[in-house]
Amino acid sequence: MTARACPTLTTERLILRETRLEDFEPSVALWSDEAVVRHISGTPSSRSESWGRLIRFPGLWALLGYGYWSVIERDTGRFVGQAGLADFKRDMTPSIEGVPEAGYVFSPDCHGKGYATEAMRAVMAWCDDVLEAERSCAIINPDNRASIRVAQKLGFDRSEAAQFAGKPVALFWRERSTD
Repeated sequence: MTARACPTLTTERLILRETRLEDFEPSVALWSDEAVVRHISGTPSSRSESWGRLIRFPGLWALLGYGYWSVIERDTGRFVGQAGLADFKRDMTPSIEGVPEAGYVFSPDCHGKGYATEAMRAVMAWCDDVLEAERSCAIINPDNRASIRVAQKLGFDRSEAAQFAGKPVALFWRERSTD
């Protein structure tokens, strides 16, 4: 992969932009919310863990040429979540190393508004058009029905059960769209 600056993507209601220092406090609030992490880690993140995550995102762009965006509401300018693609070099079975992994997380007051689907449609269109990755994947807690519905709307198909961090996860695959 080649280094690439994080582009700004705009949808009807959202702006997906590079991670900024000003995103730190909203990110801490996001990742410390039990409703947000329930199906991800199960444990709220500390400020330190939130900081590590925040500074990781620009590094993904610098090293891989893809990464995560901060998601901002167009009407309010408010940080509402994070969405994007990564290769986190996860120690899991089966291995997904080298494959862009889609991920998204939104503030609880945004759940049910379609923001995840809207943001990730823009991300996956960018993935297809610019990154040109032949495949992408998503790992989702099998109990997270809302996230599974989002993945399916984006063209991800459940492929197989997998294990990550000693827990079962659902592994979804998506082939590149050339439409």
